[in-house]
Amino acid sequence: MEVKKASPSQPALKWALINLIVSIVITYAFQFLNVDQTSSLKYLNYLPFIAFLLLTQKEFKDQLGGYLTYGQGFLSGFLYSIFTGVFIAIFTYVYFTILSPEMIDKIMDVSRKQMEAKGTMSQDQIDTAMGIATKYFAVIATVSVVFAYAIFGAIVSLISAAVFKNERSPFDTAVDNFDAPKPLDPTV
Repeated sequence: MEVKKASPSQPALKWALINLIVSIVITYAFQFLNVDQTSSLKYLNYLPFIAFLLLTQKEFKDQLGGYLTYGQGFLSGFLYSIFTGVFIAIFTYVYFTILSPEMIDKIMDVSRKQMEAKGTMSQDQIDTAMGIATKYFAVIATVSVVFAYAIFGAIVSLISAAVFKNERSPFDTAVDNFDAPKPLDPTV
């Protein structure tokens, strides 16, 4: 019977897909409720992200029999962050280019008003900036999402890996790494 080794990719992928579904629901709930783009409620998406990162690390620790090194904990959390960033980036691109392109106009209107309120740029500079931002908004948002989730996930993974860390003592033997001594052949 072959012993299956635990992989951090399996729980990371599972929880990243669950986070994607939750993020889609939150995105459309905000759109349906017409939540202001500048509202601090937009940071609500980070709560399930953190919760699912912790669940990824816990599930991987359980797969390893309750033992987890700091590096294994970080790796599982960071993989989850990368998977989540890629999935959310794909959704972000599809959302802004196909599903709800009118959201770009709403975001650009808010940005224009903020620029005009600051008064540091002329109207021509604002128009130029808005033209470029509108043209490349979906691509910029997509790339930004990947990096933001990777960086934020790395920070949270570093902290939470220390919490979940439970290394084996030198006297513990891993069941999957233990090779029992072979009995001597009496016929020799």
